[in-house]
Amino acid sequence: MAILVTGGLGYIGSHTVVELLNNNFEVVIVDDLSHSERFILKNIEEITGKKPVFYPFDLKRKELLTQVFDAHEIDGCINFAAFKAVGESQVKPVDYYENNLFSLINILQEFKERGISNFIFSSSCTVYGQADEMPIHENTPLKMPESVYGKTKQMGEEILIDFAKAYHRKISLLRYFNPIGAHPSAKIGELPIGVPNNLVPFVMQTAAGIREKLNVWGNDYPTEDGTAVRDYIYIVDLAKAHVAALKKLMADDSDHAVVDIFNLGTGKGSSVLEVVKAFETANDVKVPYQICDRREGDITIAYANVDKAQKELNWKSETSLEEALRTVWQWQKYLETRNT
Repeated sequence: MAILVTGGLGYIGSHTVVELLNNNFEVVIVDDLSHSERFILKNIEEITGKKPVFYPFDLKRKELLTQVFDAHEIDGCINFAAFKAVGESQVKPVDYYENNLFSLINILQEFKERGISNFIFSSSCTVYGQADEMPIHENTPLKMPESVYGKTKQMGEEILIDFAKAYHRKISLLRYFNPIGAHPSAKIGELPIGVPNNLVPFVMQTAAGIREKLNVWGNDYPTEDGTAVRDYIYIVDLAKAHVAALKKLMADDSDHAVVDIFNLGTGKGSSVLEVVKAFETANDVKVPYQICDRREGDITIAYANVDKAQKELNWKSETSLEEALRTVWQWQKYLETRNT
C-alpha cells in the first residue's frame, strides 16, 4: 500500500513526505516542479535513508495520473498540488481556478473509479475570510474569501465533502494557518521561485541582502502595532499533523462517509513586525523594511483554536516562533553554500 503525495517536493509536501517515510509509509510523489527543484528529492532521501517514488508531471494530465494508479496500489492521498500565492491569485485568477481545481477533480475521479478512500486536503484558514471572532474554531462560519486562492480552497473543500457523502469515503480537511521554518537538517525548506509571496521567505532574503527592503503591507490595521496578525506554525509540527490525520482516517473501518476538519496552528497570533523582530533576535541580523499600502486580498487578523486537533489527533504545535525562525536562517545558509 502506498500514499500518493501530490506536490510532494513543495514546501509543505516535502516535509510531510519526510514524516511519512519516518513512519514507514511507502510514498509516491507527483510534482510538476513548478514550485520546487529536483535536489529536494535527493535531500529527502538523505534525511530519511529512503527513496520515494517520483513522477514529474502536471496533474491536469489525467492520462499520466491514471498510469500512476495502474502502477501502484494507492491506499490514500495527501494533496498539496496547488498554486498558493494570495497576491498572484488576484492577477492570475483563471490559472488558479484551473490548476487548483482540475488537478483535484482528476485525483478524485481515480479514487471514485477504484474505490479508494483516505484523502487529506491541504486547505487553509483563508476559507474563513475575516472571521468576526478570535480564535477561529472549526465551526466558525465560512465567508467568501477575499482572494482567488482562498476561493479555490473553499471550493476544493465543498467538492471533497460532496465526494465523501456521495461515495461513502473518508476525507480530512486540514485548515492550516501560516507555515514557517525549515527542517532541522537544513536540507529542505521553503524555496521561493522568483520574488517571494510569503512573509518569512522575504524576511530571510532581505536579511541575506538578496532583497533591499522588506515590504510591510499596511501599518494601519486595528492591531497593536498596526500590522496584520497571523498564526505562524513550524513546518515540521505541521507535517506531523498530516501523518496523525492520515492514521486516524486509516484506523476508521466504518463504511459510511467521514469528513474530518481540523485547524492547524499554534493558537497564538503574531504581527508582521513581531515576526521581523523575532527573526532579528533569533539570528542576530537586521531586516530593513518599509511600510507600503495594504495588499488586496489580505485580512487583518487570523489565529486558530486548536483544541480539536489536540483532542482527536493527539497533536499540538511544540516549536516557538524564534526556534522556527532560526531554522529559516540555517536553510538560507544552506542555499548560499549550495549555490556557490
